[in-house]
Amino acid sequence: MKIFDLPGGVHPAYRKEQSSELAIRPLPLPKRLYIPLQQHVGALSVPIVAVGDTVAKGQVLCVRQGSFSATQHAPTSGRIAAIESFVAPHASGLAQDTIVIESDGQDAWGELPAPIADPFSVDPAEIIERVAISGIVGLGGAIFPAAIKLNMGQQYKLDTLLINGAECEPYLTCDDRLMREYAAEVIDGARLMARALGARRIIVAVEENKPQAIASLKAAAQAHEEIRVTGVPIRYPVGYAQHLTKMVTGRETPAEHRNAEVGVVTHNVATARAVHQAVRFGRPLISRIVTVTGGAIRQAANLDVLIGTPVSDLVEFCGGFSETPKQLVLGGPMMGQPLPDLAVPIVKGSAGILAMSAAELVESRERPCIRCGSCVDVCPCGLSPMEMAAFIRKDKLDAADKIFVGDCIGCGSCSWVCPSYIPLVQYFNYANGVLGDQARQRRKNDRVKTLSEAHAVRAEQAEKARQAARAGKTAAAAPQSTNEVQA
Repeated sequence: MKIFDLPGGVHPAYRKEQSSELAIRPLPLPKRLYIPLQQHVGALSVPIVAVGDTVAKGQVLCVRQGSFSATQHAPTSGRIAAIESFVAPHASGLAQDTIVIESDGQDAWGELPAPIADPFSVDPAEIIERVAISGIVGLGGAIFPAAIKLNMGQQYKLDTLLINGAECEPYLTCDDRLMREYAAEVIDGARLMARALGARRIIVAVEENKPQAIASLKAAAQAHEEIRVTGVPIRYPVGYAQHLTKMVTGRETPAEHRNAEVGVVTHNVATARAVHQAVRFGRPLISRIVTVTGGAIRQAANLDVLIGTPVSDLVEFCGGFSETPKQLVLGGPMMGQPLPDLAVPIVKGSAGILAMSAAELVESRERPCIRCGSCVDVCPCGLSPMEMAAFIRKDKLDAADKIFVGDCIGCGSCSWVCPSYIPLVQYFNYANGVLGDQARQRRKNDRVKTLSEAHAVRAEQAEKARQAARAGKTAAAAPQSTNEVQA
């Protein structure tokens, strides 16, 4: 299979050997679970339980609010102890609405939807609906409601489902272990998603530093001629959906457009396994594989963790810290978020907990840009980070927008190579946040203006109708008055 080259990218210290040979282990049942109402891109889910209710494992806690949302389920059986604001798994450390479940220790399943007996003979809409009610979102980090992407076959002409097993982020090995240990489930889930999409071809792309995962997937896919498992070069951020699409198909997705517009839909390997479990067994998404690693953790691990488990439980299970972490990260070191508190819960998008030691971090004072151009060389999007940063420093965000700061994917490659230690990604995230807010405000203003104009038109039309009605009544009354006078 031909692999197309891509510009830019970097080769950071991967350090995957800390956990790559550690088989997945289940984490013991926590005493309490904290289920945020929003673990996905889109609208908040709406609670349908109350404090004091008893719930079974797999029971629906929150329902979707519209199609662009995701259902939340009880990861274990127990009692609803609270519905309250709780610290969120976000760098800001701000609280968000959360359902707290006090476990009863039984871990007893409730009634689940019946398995779809022959999913390859049913209408694809039935598979899509099962994925939706199972609360499945993209588990590669995008947390996009999976059913929305599976419905893109209704909007676009698709021919390829691309299963992303690159896992190019340093340190993380949860997807590697999942592909090794659950390859058959990944392949089956991929076939089910292709059926839903109407895609004839499936490509499973895995970075070449995972030979055992590639071998396991090839063995599982051997009987299915529509599936091709291929290795891709080891280079960060090859796992970004648009770049991986270009690398394995040669098709380039235009900026601000979807992969589906070039005939490809991308899903993560863990998402494929979740679809398998939902369709074949009726199981909702209530757990995920999490890598716990880093130089400051006593024992690295790949753990099967219930959604809502506090990070502190994972750290305790791994023996605690061998030294005080210099930095705690939710995710990987390149695109992860600083972890504000060990009390935060694992959510659907939590791929890893990283406890970095001082020896793993290169810290230096930010210095002036020397215009070496290294950031330009490594940018996988072909941008000019040094120019964008210069505009942003002067608060010229419109100028940065004109040179496509909005195309930045936040991969961190530019910051990683910068000899002046300039936090370039932070500049771009700030600019895109402000520009995004401004765009939303403009859309809001435009909508208000449109509604106001429409209201004025309706009011004018209503007034004309009232005037016409009054004129009609006057005309109708005039002959009667004349007759009365004659009488």
